[in-house]
Amino acid sequence: MATIFSETTYRIQRDNCQAVLIDVQGKLFSHIYRRADIQAKLIQLIQGLQALDIPILVAEQYKEKLGDTVDELKAVLTDNTPFIDKTTFSVCDYDEAWNHIAQQNRQSVLVFGIETHVCVMQTVLDLLDNSMQPVVIADATGSRDAYDRRQGIRRMRRAGAVITTTEAILFELCRDSKDPAFKTISNLVK
Repeated sequence: MATIFSETTYRIQRDNCQAVLIDVQGKLFSHIYRRADIQAKLIQLIQGLQALDIPILVAEQYKEKLGDTVDELKAVLTDNTPFIDKTTFSVCDYDEAWNHIAQQNRQSVLVFGIETHVCVMQTVLDLLDNSMQPVVIADATGSRDAYDRRQGIRRMRRAGAVITTTEAILFELCRDSKDPAFKTISNLVK
């Protein structure tokens, strides 16, 4: 389908997309509101993105104190997934992480993890400040408090981030039931 009237595209394109998983680490994740639901969405999302060949960066906040990414997520990540240990709240404030994101040369950045109102939100705001398009996967984000999560989502939406869900983004990136990744994605969201 050709665009006739505008050069702007609102669809997230697979070849112009990357992902950042933020701070889903044991000592913090155990306190997240509805963590079992969020963990299930994170696993679906990671497996779906891998089926679509979307590059994923894993950021870990002060690993020495908060521990590793939870085992359930590490079990589904590929061996070549880059992990970055940071102390900054925004992934973009950490040079190694920002350089990795910039070098992907992909404008849309799927953002998910914890906490929605702190590290996720600050990363999203910095992506916007750097003329990138953050796409927040809302059902794959969480905070210790439900109100904080809602306010974080509200602020990111108002700032210009795209807010979507795991199932919606996976099918949007897949685009066609004839895509080789369709069956995998369809099975993941059942």
